[in-house]
Amino acid sequence: MRTRAKICGITRIQDIQSAVNAGADAIGFVFFPPSPRSVSTAQAKELIQHVPAYVQTVGLFVNASADEILHILKDVPLDILQFHGDETPEQCQRIAAQAGRRWYKAIQVKPDLDVIAEIQNYQAAGASAVLLDAWHPELKGGTGHSFDWAQFPKLDIPLILAGGLKPENIEDAIRTTGAYAVDVSGGVESSKGMKDQQLIERFMQGVHRGSAK
Repeated sequence: MRTRAKICGITRIQDIQSAVNAGADAIGFVFFPPSPRSVSTAQAKELIQHVPAYVQTVGLFVNASADEILHILKDVPLDILQFHGDETPEQCQRIAAQAGRRWYKAIQVKPDLDVIAEIQNYQAAGASAVLLDAWHPELKGGTGHSFDWAQFPKLDIPLILAGGLKPENIEDAIRTTGAYAVDVSGGVESSKGMKDQQLIERFMQGVHRGSAK
């Protein structure tokens, strides 16, 4: 099965077009103001109109309340919620039920974390997938760092690989981890929030090579 790919932190229409033309399966919008890739509700409402059918849209939230998320969903018809903060399994489950959306949780792979137990907790709460990202003491994703891919588990839930991915290492990353999907942001940018068409194309070419048996 081909590894799926999401291009996250989209802020411009031309970047949506580049991602779609290169074969990305999902487009990610960041709703976290401290992030340089954050978009407003108005921006996302305009951008999402340029995402064609069969390409999924994902909203990344960090410790957002149900009210905040529901307010955004009134104008931005996201397909999936990505919880990228300190949300508990119960909080994710409750918010997603209120929103009527599928969801997944991002977990930072800390040195002392029982990753498998953590994944299973969110799986039991109804997560459609779990994303594994590099740990940083201050940042919530978008660090440009990777973790030891040898730690990537094999479980009966779709696992998404993130953290430090770029065209130069994506093929090896997929072959090493066997991830269901990969998630890239900074690795295909010319500057923060500005995607580079050629980098996206090279990244997706690497995804296809890594998926080939």
